[in-house]
Amino acid sequence: MTKKSRNLLINIFGGTIVALLTGGIVAFIAIIYILNQYGKDLPDYSQLAEYEPAIISRIYAGDGSLLAEYAKQKRLYIPISAVPPQVIHAYLSAEDKNFYTHGGLDYLGLMRAVITNIKNSFTGRGKVGASTITQQVAKNFLLSGIQTYERKIKEAILTYRIEKAFSKDQILELYLNENYLGYGSYGIAAAALGYFNKPIDQLELEEIAYLAALPKAPGNYHPVRNYERAVGRRNWVLKRMYVEGYISQQEKLTAQSKPLITASRDKTRTFKAEYFTEEVRRELKSMFGSQELYEGGLFVRTSLSPDFQIIAERELRKGLLAYDRRHGWRGPITRISLEDDPSLLEQMESLNAVIERDIPLGFNNWELALVTDVNDENAFILLSDGGRGRIGLNEVKWARKWKKKEYLGPRIKKVGEVLVAGAVIIVEKISAQKNGFEEIEVAGAYNLRQIPEINGSLVAMDPHTGRVMAMVGGFDYKRSEYNRATQAKRQPGSAFKPFVYAVALENGFTPSSLILDAPFVIEQGYGLGKWKPQNSSNKFYGASTLRLGLEKSRNLMTVRLAQYLQMDGIVEIAERMNIIEDMPDVLSMALGAGETTLLKLTSAYGMIVNGGKEITPTLIDRIQDRQGKTVFRHDQRQCQGCQLQEWQYQTEPEIPDVRRRVLDPVTSYQMVSMLEGVVQRGTGIRIKTLGKPFAGKTGTSNDSFDTWFIGFSPDLVVGVFVGFDKPRSLGKREEGASVAVPIFRDFMQAATKNTPVIPFRIPQGVRLVRVNPKTGQIATAGERNTILEAFRQGSFPTKEGEVLDGINSLVQTKTKLRTGTGGIY
Repeated sequence: MTKKSRNLLINIFGGTIVALLTGGIVAFIAIIYILNQYGKDLPDYSQLAEYEPAIISRIYAGDGSLLAEYAKQKRLYIPISAVPPQVIHAYLSAEDKNFYTHGGLDYLGLMRAVITNIKNSFTGRGKVGASTITQQVAKNFLLSGIQTYERKIKEAILTYRIEKAFSKDQILELYLNENYLGYGSYGIAAAALGYFNKPIDQLELEEIAYLAALPKAPGNYHPVRNYERAVGRRNWVLKRMYVEGYISQQEKLTAQSKPLITASRDKTRTFKAEYFTEEVRRELKSMFGSQELYEGGLFVRTSLSPDFQIIAERELRKGLLAYDRRHGWRGPITRISLEDDPSLLEQMESLNAVIERDIPLGFNNWELALVTDVNDENAFILLSDGGRGRIGLNEVKWARKWKKKEYLGPRIKKVGEVLVAGAVIIVEKISAQKNGFEEIEVAGAYNLRQIPEINGSLVAMDPHTGRVMAMVGGFDYKRSEYNRATQAKRQPGSAFKPFVYAVALENGFTPSSLILDAPFVIEQGYGLGKWKPQNSSNKFYGASTLRLGLEKSRNLMTVRLAQYLQMDGIVEIAERMNIIEDMPDVLSMALGAGETTLLKLTSAYGMIVNGGKEITPTLIDRIQDRQGKTVFRHDQRQCQGCQLQEWQYQTEPEIPDVRRRVLDPVTSYQMVSMLEGVVQRGTGIRIKTLGKPFAGKTGTSNDSFDTWFIGFSPDLVVGVFVGFDKPRSLGKREEGASVAVPIFRDFMQAATKNTPVIPFRIPQGVRLVRVNPKTGQIATAGERNTILEAFRQGSFPTKEGEVLDGINSLVQTKTKLRTGTGGIY
């Protein structure tokens, strides 16, 4: 090589080095500039350390059944330590096989993606990505999803910073809990339940692989709409797991051969108790606010008993339907012209869609039907699914025409008097009819049904704690969300009377004290005329015992007693028992003219049977936050010695009773005994057939606008209310005894079916004396039809008694009872 050539090579080589150095310096400066420029205003990645995603709040019944979930994003947070290894392996195989070895950016994977995308640009295939799990965390948590070079630079910077600040397990935990995986599910725990109705630790291999196939584009791999593509992607994940050594070839082949089967979307996974659950939701929102309720991951254990709830819904609906059938047929839903119309079935289908918003057709297998032809004995119907059937004369005999004020039209002799061709009605299939002692199948036979206008509510409660064990706020929640147990303020009528009588017992009266049942007239004020209350029978019965007045629900005795006691004490007990606040001190209030809710009144009766201790109705037992910390507990009592690890023959710990006393225990038991008499001999006598210790009181407001029965066993208090939402009379001869009592009776029969018979508990200070129930006097030897009366120690009836006979007057009598009016009163 010549000198000239050597010099030329040196110059070229030197120039190259200089150029490379210069280029390197420029590139270094450029990189520093870019990192500095794009790293200035990046989101604070340290916030990931305090990451608390929006997760589901879940409401549970007392037995652990799921009642409801509330969430803006359906997510269940699961720590990485609880994620099964096979789930982690599946996601790493599908998304980032080098996750635990790279520093946030997978340069080898990036180069492969670049080469693949160059090839794909010539073949027309789509681009592939090379984002690591850390990059996806940076994008999902801190950046937008818009694909720009600027965002990718910021993503790389944040990825580097996140890798330095967090462990790999922490990053993976964030990733597995944040991603949207379709089916309304965020995070793998929610997705496992959403797709397969399983907790994550019970998933099969093929199910795990499918979930790992979803992060990139869950909509593209929908298990129904895109079944083939979904299976293909799942099988690709299984192949990747085999390549990475996580599963054997046999496991791969077995899993790939299985069909992709997801849980039915409409499969019921919750126990339905809508009125109860909505009341809980409102209470939670009031306590914690909307954001905490829908994003805070609250764990709420309620007092609901699913067994009692099922009975309550069934018996309330049955009672409302029974009342409705007694009062006739209000006509079809609508009518369709049958002339020259071949599209009847299409009309029926469209009607179904419209009507289901207002009518609970799914209830008790009710369905819509069109009457196509009618004769004297049958109506022939077309069902919305195209099926055919008939309604016989016996099935419409109840459907006498409804008239105003709940009167009925003439008796039904022909089907055509009820139904005509073209009528759209609600029917229920008759599965079997009784023939003697056997049930026989009836083909194509249907009953005529009608949605009742009447409505009502039922509450069942533990009288010792106030825990609400069942609540039904109406006939059907879909038809009306208005909760008549907690929101409807109605007049309790005679169901308020026990508290008037309790005031009398507190003021020296006994159950055998005599009150005059005679006309009562009082001036109401200038221009208002006279107030003349009456008994429901419009009769007068003379001097009667306090017990008899309550058992027979005598208005005149009650108002005369209230006048003597003065209304201040009655107003006070209404507030003390949390029935009515600021009740006017007028005599009509003693007959239940004030307004209260079923929940409040049922709670007050609970305080009678529990021995006079205050209880607060509660639907929630305990609330825990997302970390499991208890943030609310209904029972605030502290138990010393309950947390010991083992029993070493130590004394059983005593839990203090911190309930405030609202009634004297003797007074409470006297009221229990008198209310038991209502069931044995009075207005609640229909309940007597159950043969168990039950007590309670009917209630009927003026003109039968509101009907009630509130009653109890020793350990269960139940309230029933029935009335129209727009108050009007339930009709002649309808009252608490005919409407509410059967619902209470049937509920109690089912609810206490398998419970032992327990008598009402008698406290110290009570003396039981056998008396004549009509006179209240001590029974003579051999006297029949006597009862054991509850007296306070030191008080018992004598042969000479007093009769409450007028304004502030007690009239002395000998052996013969006075039956006069005592002057103008």
